[in-house]
Amino acid sequence: MNSPYDMSDDMPVYVISVAASLSGMHPQTLRGYERVGLVTPRRSAGGGRRYSMRDILALREIQRLSQEEGINLNGIKRILDLERELQQARMLAAQLHSELGQVQAELESTRAVAARLAHLRRAPADPAAALVPVRATTTSITLWQAPAQDAEHGSRTTEHGSRKSE
Repeated sequence: MNSPYDMSDDMPVYVISVAASLSGMHPQTLRGYERVGLVTPRRSAGGGRRYSMRDILALREIQRLSQEEGINLNGIKRILDLERELQQARMLAAQLHSELGQVQAELESTRAVAARLAHLRRAPADPAAALVPVRATTTSITLWQAPAQDAEHGSRTTEHGSRKSE
């Protein structure tokens, strides 16, 4: 979050009466769900319950499972726990998939280097086939130097040392 006005689904902002209203339940029902471990609202500095949007969505799912599917609270707790474990397993699988891609790229790079080294070992003993390729040509640099003035004869010396009269 970059500013105090940005909110995530996990930010505990709703007091119990608002959370109950948003989830369509009585506040006492939310307290009962907390006692059996179906939801765990965070607490404010004064000890009041604070629910997040994720908590509200969980409460709605608990209500759906209870009323529409006829599942008891122990069954709902088991379902929620399994869904949480599944989400963690999916995140771990995604992380491992990413790491596997990196390892495969490193392996391909290592295989390419090994193939190059094997090729160089089979090549005849030739300095041009060294493990570290070296350019055969060299680059020369010519620096320009201003001609020196010969005060005695009024001439300049050129780059190559010959004299030129003015």
